[in-house]
Amino acid sequence: LAHALIARGVGPDVLVGIAAERSIEMVVGLLAILKAGGAYVPLDPEYPRERLSYLFEDSAITLLLTQQHLLDDLPVPAGLPVLALDTLDLSAQAQTNPGIALHPENLAYVIYTSGSTGKPKGAGNRHSALTNRLCWMQQAYALNASDSVLQKTPFSFDVSVWEFFWPLMTGARLVVAAPGDHRDPARLVALINQHRISTLHFVPSMLQAFLLDENVPGCTSLTRIVCSGEALPVDAQQQVFAKLPNAGLYNL
Repeated sequence: LAHALIARGVGPDVLVGIAAERSIEMVVGLLAILKAGGAYVPLDPEYPRERLSYLFEDSAITLLLTQQHLLDDLPVPAGLPVLALDTLDLSAQAQTNPGIALHPENLAYVIYTSGSTGKPKGAGNRHSALTNRLCWMQQAYALNASDSVLQKTPFSFDVSVWEFFWPLMTGARLVVAAPGDHRDPARLVALINQHRISTLHFVPSMLQAFLLDENVPGCTSLTRIVCSGEALPVDAQQQVFAKLPNAGLYNL
């Protein structure tokens, strides 16, 4: 896929939109954009159509990666090239990594914030900053091949970035939650136990909702719970230590 993107003009600092549900196709799309040297712009298909229209226009993406079943619901601008990740024939493409010359200051991704003016604002992050963050997390928390990291944060939020790439750069396993799973404590418990998840992220309010599930004490594989995005209440901390004594709680 990276070679197919390069053939379509993707390279350093070229913005490529990706509108996909949480899936293997999403992960492949993100990796391919980066391997081609480009920067990805996540476009959450659950966003209202008006917001998506604004993001398409404001981001000035040159290409869109999506899934076939989403196409009818996306306000794709006329003339924007589109590749459907789940139907694209890549059999003629090389299977080697492309040799792309990137600089640390080249963009890795652009994520849209809510914006202080009420309009979403694109915030770009460069490879140097992304590498710094991932290397710091590895130095601090030391994933290894026995770990499984759950990717459940919508990819329009920056927490998703380390959920995707931290396990893949350290030899750990990446487990991608199905669409909607991040909102359902019971499904999260089942997923954690099915895949022996060791590491995952919660905003504190969702952590509190998760801890209410009666089956949480059975999630014995958890060793790292990372929190950010909101203040972490003391009672949530105490519940984690009481119900999940094997898990470390990290407030970022």
